[in-house]
Amino acid sequence: METTACPLAGPRLGFEATTPYDDYVRADALTRLALPRTDDPAEMAFLVTSQVMELWFALLVHEWRTAVVLLGRDDLSGALSALRRSLPELAALNAAWQPIARLTPAQFESYRPALGSASGFQSARYRELEFLLGEKSANMIKPHEGTPRAHAELTEALHAPSLYDAALELLHRRGCPLPAEVRERDRTRTHPADPAVEQAWARVYRGADHRLVELGEVLTDIAEGFWRWRSDHLMATRRAMGTRPGSGGSAGVAWLERRAGRLVFPELWTVRADV
Repeated sequence: METTACPLAGPRLGFEATTPYDDYVRADALTRLALPRTDDPAEMAFLVTSQVMELWFALLVHEWRTAVVLLGRDDLSGALSALRRSLPELAALNAAWQPIARLTPAQFESYRPALGSASGFQSARYRELEFLLGEKSANMIKPHEGTPRAHAELTEALHAPSLYDAALELLHRRGCPLPAEVRERDRTRTHPADPAVEQAWARVYRGADHRLVELGEVLTDIAEGFWRWRSDHLMATRRAMGTRPGSGGSAGVAWLERRAGRLVFPELWTVRADV
């Protein structure tokens, strides 16, 4: 008996206006934001790489803000899901360095004057990401005084609990007590290493609550990934600029060296010698 195969339906090709894909992704608007200022064809890679990193910063801020809220609600499972999602996102942020990681000084200088006084440390989303990781400084909000929305968002983030603050509060509620001076510290300043916090994590790693151990490990993964981003930034800058001053008035490589040498969530690293 002869059968007739049903033809496969093809995609819809006709739309009266924009496509549903563009309505959702806003691809047309997004891809038109890259506007080089020179005729150097290599500038496009630098510009797009910077814009892609801004998108990853925004996504990581979203994930870590979500985790802070869920930790505050004692929803450890939900918080762990958000933190786990952020790990490949952080890896993708780090991979975004690749197109510009091996610039020679001559290649970078061919379009660097177009940057003027622009510098990555002026990124509001990156600053919020640092604040969420507990790296806080009121001085770093000053570049945004001329942009009210960014300044207000960063001021709020400066005073809000960091991801680490939220994790430590959860430990305190779950039987790893922390002293008042740790829990009530000035949240507008970078988290200082504290022996009481290390003792709390030691109790976690020696205990039977594997979910809290998992929290410690995913935070350690985030800390390591962030250290890698800073280290890759340092190396890309060292290759492209050497010891020249940074475009935004910073000391360039020397500035990045100081910051790359720090690990966030310090007690999660020191506790490993004791458990």
